[in-house]
Amino acid sequence: MTDILEILFNRFRGASTAEALIWQDRAFLYQDLLSRRSAVQNDLQNRNITAGSVVALKADLSPQSVATLLALLVQQCIVVMLSQPAAGQRAETFRTAQVEYGIQIDGADHMHYQPLPYRPDHPLYRQLWKRQHPGVVLFSSGTTGERKAVVHDATTLLEKYRARRYNLRTLAFMPLDHIGGMDTLFYALSNGSCLVTIPDRSPQTICRAIERHQVEVLPVSPTFLNLLLLSRADEHHDLSSLKYITYGAEVMPESTLKRCAARFPHVTLLQKYGTTETGTLRSKSERSDSLWVKLGGAEFQTRVVNGILQIKAVSSMLGYLNAPSPFTADGWFITGDRVEVHGDYLKILGRNSEVINVGGEKVYPAAVERVIQEIDGVHEVTVYGEKNPLLGNVVCAAIQAARPLDPPAFIRHIKRHCREHLPPHHVPVKIKWIDTEPEYRHFKKTRHV
Repeated sequence: MTDILEILFNRFRGASTAEALIWQDRAFLYQDLLSRRSAVQNDLQNRNITAGSVVALKADLSPQSVATLLALLVQQCIVVMLSQPAAGQRAETFRTAQVEYGIQIDGADHMHYQPLPYRPDHPLYRQLWKRQHPGVVLFSSGTTGERKAVVHDATTLLEKYRARRYNLRTLAFMPLDHIGGMDTLFYALSNGSCLVTIPDRSPQTICRAIERHQVEVLPVSPTFLNLLLLSRADEHHDLSSLKYITYGAEVMPESTLKRCAARFPHVTLLQKYGTTETGTLRSKSERSDSLWVKLGGAEFQTRVVNGILQIKAVSSMLGYLNAPSPFTADGWFITGDRVEVHGDYLKILGRNSEVINVGGEKVYPAAVERVIQEIDGVHEVTVYGEKNPLLGNVVCAAIQAARPLDPPAFIRHIKRHCREHLPPHHVPVKIKWIDTEPEYRHFKKTRHV
């Protein structure tokens, strides 16, 4: 067992009778996780799933999924994380990750094993075998392109949890196959905290969970916060236990942030930042209603080169299974996020890959979305680019209204508002009216640029 895992288990033993997980409104203690982990590890050994085995874990957050993940790491396996929504991409995932065994944990928290025909031989896996370390494979969300298979040394990925932080009851919003979900899980476990799981991610369900289980930290995406504000579900529940709302995974619209700060004046809003490739950095927002954030911490360094954020981290991945290395020669990860700099603070403008090039002018979708979301009656907007023979690309927007409206008249109103508040090349040429929820992956907007 690696040193960092031994430290975590010692903390579990010290908090053995404390609540570790709320699942289906039932409390599970740290001693429950320890006993389940031991049982799973015995089962793995009996099935000859040994050090170096590549195992896909397909599960939502539950007592058995946490125990299984911990057992696989102790066994020094390479764990390919999958959540239920990724089921349609399972065959491609198994091939890319060279999975030998599949473990699925169903809705009743029962385990199912599946042998698979692939035999791992990737050079990144050989690095882990040589180090005798467990590994974690996460697939990037693929919101702007092909999903990349990110390989982490689990020992270095978990190193940031060696230091004790704050014991706060936290809601588990992001799934386990997302770096934010992994960070929430191990932050909570490393501090002897209670993690509250939810059956779905509707605003009503989340507000009910906050009230019933006295949640103190709500880690979510800006897209979800916008849905929460529009639903007004918070008005029907007591959310006085809430101390922090942390947000990340995509650019926060300024209008959403200011409305959220006004709606929850007793709550501190904190911007989080991380990538699948480097893990989640420590951060400090300038103010609850400010998009300026300071990033860093003992395990991380940051720098900005030609307007693009770069990170050097102890927890950086080993590399991709299916793509070239994105690191510079001196070991910095090029995030692809364009930023503004003001002293020690940064403002995230958006992914460089999302930029729409209109006749040589760069347009950041988030900048256009911020202006459109100022308009009364807009429920949600996703800005994207379409090819154009004359300009290269043009700006387009998919808009969902908050209430029944006359689409042609409202579209004219949107374009007029954009012309008044944006440069000409930022104004959407096409506006698509949608009457269903936009496409999300992990409650992030999916852009087709």
